[in-house]
Amino acid sequence: MLTNPTMHKLLQLSLTGMAAAFQEQQERADYATLAFEDRLGLLVDREAIDRENRRLERNLKAAKLRVNASIEDLDLHHPRGLDRAVILAFADAQWVRAHQNVLIVGATGTGKTFIACALAHAALRRGHTALYLRAPRLFTDLAIARADGRLPRVLAAFARVDVLVIDDLALQPLTPAQGADLLEVVEDRSQRRSTVVTSQLPVSGWHDSLGDATVADAILDRLVHNAHRLELRGESLRRSQRGADEGATASAAVGSDPQAAKMRVSPKSEALRSTQRPAAHRA
Repeated sequence: MLTNPTMHKLLQLSLTGMAAAFQEQQERADYATLAFEDRLGLLVDREAIDRENRRLERNLKAAKLRVNASIEDLDLHHPRGLDRAVILAFADAQWVRAHQNVLIVGATGTGKTFIACALAHAALRRGHTALYLRAPRLFTDLAIARADGRLPRVLAAFARVDVLVIDDLALQPLTPAQGADLLEVVEDRSQRRSTVVTSQLPVSGWHDSLGDATVADAILDRLVHNAHRLELRGESLRRSQRGADEGATASAAVGSDPQAAKMRVSPKSEALRSTQRPAAHRA
């Protein structure tokens, strides 16, 4: 069998997965016992998996997610108002196929960004595209695009993304121009794509921060309609993690210098250490 020309042609056709599987079949004698159809099926399966992995890698890179998060990484034990059944239901990305939005609100440090990125990551694994943008950066990009004549092209690019994450909306009240830009973005996506929005303000307080009242009405109508809401409660996870780290430092001091440990351990840090669940890279 002229395996070298076959391998060369597979690589010329960019069938790298199939080429790798073909080489593996040539090197392992146990494949010789399989029927031709079975061996061909294995080649095709490897190529399909290889292409899917490459596509996911490209989409993950293009999404520019703020944190490397997944649904499996979410800490559902921390008391902040997350319902396990609701969160796990997001994993299959049915909400993306239904063009539904997700609004995540809560105080700073409660994990809004992490959850938003986890939802986008779940969509990416299901074959969708995503893009993460902090709201201030979104408005800056749109203002620059307007100035250099690229605004229609940029808006069209945002409209094509299956899941657009707008993080930290309304940290400051929007100017009339920013409100108008946001309306253009959500209008292009309304009932066609999914948008994930995070904010420290409750949804009921968004209207006063979205610029002109008429524009705010239009934005909310398009975002809130057919949207899932996640309202996070509790103290900052970062504050809890700092308390746990302080407790761990104090524990290490006990073994080396009991007298110094007595000076470092406070009742508050001791309580935090006893209740904090280790959650590295989790939110």
